[in-house]
Amino acid sequence: MLNSRQIDRYRDEGYLVLESFFCGDKLARQKAVLDELTERGRSMEGTRHFTFELDAKGEAIPRMLHKVQGVCVVEPRVLDIAADDDLLDVVESLVGPSIDVFGTKFFPKLPRLGTSTQWHQDNHYFGTNTDGIVSCGIYYEAADRDNGCLRVVPGSHRDQVLVEHASAPNRHGRWTEVDESEAVDVVCPGGTVVLFSANLLHGALDNHSDRTRYSTAWHYLPGDLDLEKFPRGSYEDRFVVRGA
Repeated sequence: MLNSRQIDRYRDEGYLVLESFFCGDKLARQKAVLDELTERGRSMEGTRHFTFELDAKGEAIPRMLHKVQGVCVVEPRVLDIAADDDLLDVVESLVGPSIDVFGTKFFPKLPRLGTSTQWHQDNHYFGTNTDGIVSCGIYYEAADRDNGCLRVVPGSHRDQVLVEHASAPNRHGRWTEVDESEAVDVVCPGGTVVLFSANLLHGALDNHSDRTRYSTAWHYLPGDLDLEKFPRGSYEDRFVVRGA
């Protein structure tokens, strides 16, 4: 469980970093699953859950996996990570005892060409501005500016205002602009968990290194929170992970 100081920090700044939350054999097993997914994804171009990096013409680059959308649908062993009891004990401090997870993703951030959606709010994609959704990023390898660490704008969640997002040529996703002087780079060791408000402005740098930067991202919410786009019981990438 989180202590009162951690909860206050989350409420005030909009995010909380739990360094090396996973470690040792557990982290090694998690990364092995993601290694398998990355290799499997190299031959999955054009399938529903797998997207590839884009070249200057906006065409998919063969074998360069960008993202696995609905990764817990594709690989149930990843759902075991989202449903980890120690992690859910922490999340329960923020959303209560009945917890669902939805919108599960895996980003391999492959060397030299790994890209990410830049500045955005998760709630923009969800069609809501509720503060009841807690986004979760897990970084299975050390993340820094060279290989594409997470970036956040502390406190940007407070007004619960959805800002305008736009797409850009030859890039995945939609994003907005921020004052870079307000941004914080979340440089962290492998096994780190970052929890943040779905209203927080955040993004990530591209990977210009010769290393991978594996991460997963998903979103926790109270089981009774009704989301029109992601209804409980009928949306395939929404799972009950704790409580009825």
